[in-house]
Amino acid sequence: MYRNRTCGELRLADVSKEVILAGWVQRIRKMGGMTFIDLRDRYGITQLAFNQETDPEIFDKANKLGREYVLQIKGIVAERYSKNANLPTGDIEINVTELNVLNAAITPPFTIENETDGGDDLRMKYRYLDLRRECVRKNLELRHKMAFEVRRYLDEHGFLEVETPVLVNSTPEGARDFIVPSRMNPGQFYALPQSPQILKQLLMVSGFDRYFQIVKCFRDEDLRADRQPEFTQIDCEMSFVEQEDILEMFEGMSRHLFKTIKGIDLPKLPRMTWADAMKYYGSDKPDTRFEMRFVELMDILKGHGFGVFDNAAYIGGICAKGAATYTRKQIDQLTDFVRRPQVGAKGLVYARVEADGTIKSSVDKFYTQEVLQEMKKAFNAEAGDLILILSGDDANKTRKQLCELRLEMGNQLGLRDKNKYSCLWVVDFPMYEWSDEEGRLMAMHHPFTSPKPEDIPLLDTDPASVRANAYDMVINGVEVGGGSIRIHDAQLQQKVFEILGFTPEQAQLKFGFLMNAFKYGAPPHGGLAYGLDRFVSLFAGLDSIRDCIAFPKNNQGRDVMLNAPGIVDQVQLDELEISVNKKEK
Repeated sequence: MYRNRTCGELRLADVSKEVILAGWVQRIRKMGGMTFIDLRDRYGITQLAFNQETDPEIFDKANKLGREYVLQIKGIVAERYSKNANLPTGDIEINVTELNVLNAAITPPFTIENETDGGDDLRMKYRYLDLRRECVRKNLELRHKMAFEVRRYLDEHGFLEVETPVLVNSTPEGARDFIVPSRMNPGQFYALPQSPQILKQLLMVSGFDRYFQIVKCFRDEDLRADRQPEFTQIDCEMSFVEQEDILEMFEGMSRHLFKTIKGIDLPKLPRMTWADAMKYYGSDKPDTRFEMRFVELMDILKGHGFGVFDNAAYIGGICAKGAATYTRKQIDQLTDFVRRPQVGAKGLVYARVEADGTIKSSVDKFYTQEVLQEMKKAFNAEAGDLILILSGDDANKTRKQLCELRLEMGNQLGLRDKNKYSCLWVVDFPMYEWSDEEGRLMAMHHPFTSPKPEDIPLLDTDPASVRANAYDMVINGVEVGGGSIRIHDAQLQQKVFEILGFTPEQAQLKFGFLMNAFKYGAPPHGGLAYGLDRFVSLFAGLDSIRDCIAFPKNNQGRDVMLNAPGIVDQVQLDELEISVNKKEK
């Protein structure tokens, strides 16, 4: 056998035992007549000891090894003279009696340690080496454990895991599809699924009642820290349910994950309407680890001769507790922050609450102390607080700018602790949102979302005001999951398609199979999908989901290790009847 123990399990109780280990050379320390090697495998690190005096041949062989050599050793477990309290195996070492080099290794391009000297691009190019690092490996182990607990919970609650196809048809709405040409059907294309949405609804029509799948999904989107072109969903659907049933079931799953993985007893999740989330946080995924809710100031600050505010459609602010000590330089930096193109504000107004309770602001000449005290009361501000105010001619746009400022202040004041979790449901989303690009209403979630029953009459008179039977779970300002009650009536589905601009012929061409299925008796149903990558990254305290995915893409959607996407042979293109217009160099 190659090994009978792992590099992470030996303890003082194993002293004097003969063991066989196998693994990689982590580091080598040469100290005169002694050489020490840290041997690493997936389970941990064990120190190997080589003594020139007792076995010069093995000692000489050990001194010719390099980092990342693959070894098999046999030896006797001994108590270490100089113990390492930072290692679980730090009380013991192995006095090596046999050494076998299974594979030599060239010097790796970066140090394979938690504090590595490799940059992101280099580590992604050699991802198979990066995965040897303990901190990265632990993220993958966490992912495995979370997926296992998801399956355990859903199985205990009667869900069946069903695989759905990866090659499907392209559908309108939503993000861009990845397209796959069909050789057998020239000129026709599959799409990789953005989600199994329609298929899981058909499973409900089929009577499966409770479905789930931990499934790969694909979206050809611009990338950022919490997006990848391919990602993994915990995809779920239930029959004969209302919104409350869904929220209770999957709040229970979240509670199970927090308890089994993090040892945290999650309280009952609060619920916030979409309208309140936008009003008080400027975001449909508010970070509620800290307060600093928006206060609207139109009634207080408008009409006093300050043109910026007098001409604004929205004036709002936040109160940063204890931040009145900010210097003018720091406030100027905040002004520069909100003026960045990514935020887009024109400027920033501030007001300090002095020790005596008076207000000192950047617009003192326009406002009496009485008006400023009224503003102070609106914020419930106290001595030592800093009030920051933005205004603009578009209320929604200004709220989003204020959201960015709020999150920046949360960062600066240390209020966004990764070890603290604040979870909530955001409910009552709008059914539609206006797209300037398309010049029409678009589904905010997807076209299969059911309107709230009391809002169905508005589909004929004021569709823009219809609320959806939709919900998102938000943790620490990250949308980790979302879903809705689905439409199960063919006529209502046809009405929704009409509002979205589909002719009956277009709807039949794209979704006829779904509407036809509804005619054969579709149960009321609904569900949701969690982003497994996002959930794991939150539990691991990561800034990007890339480090909890074994082989991620970079910010340009490229796999720099596999050099994908790449060019294919002309023979393949000819078989697919695809012509590629190559740009001249």
